[in-house]
Amino acid sequence: MLNRQFNPTAPDLAYVSDITYIRTDAGWLYLATVLDLYARKVVGWAMAPNMPAKLVCDALNMAIQQRRPASGLIVHSDRGSQYASELYQDLLKQHG
Repeated sequence: MLNRQFNPTAPDLAYVSDITYIRTDAGWLYLATVLDLYARKVVGWAMAPNMPAKLVCDALNMAIQQRRPASGLIVHSDRGSQYASELYQDLLKQHG
């Protein structure tokens, strides 16, 4: 759907999301982020000591609560198990 168009014409038309990991003295910390492609700004994030689907849902929920995007927003991610999960897919459908 994004069709490699990484320069939207307005905010809240296209988000990208991914997970990275950070080594800490206490072990690995996983960070999920949601970035608005228009401003290249992080609009949602979440951290956890593991990578359940809830991690990416929490990051997307933060973005939705803060930005209130209209229905039709494109959210691009890889097809990792967290993003392909029923929990995440239901969240996307719930918000159109």
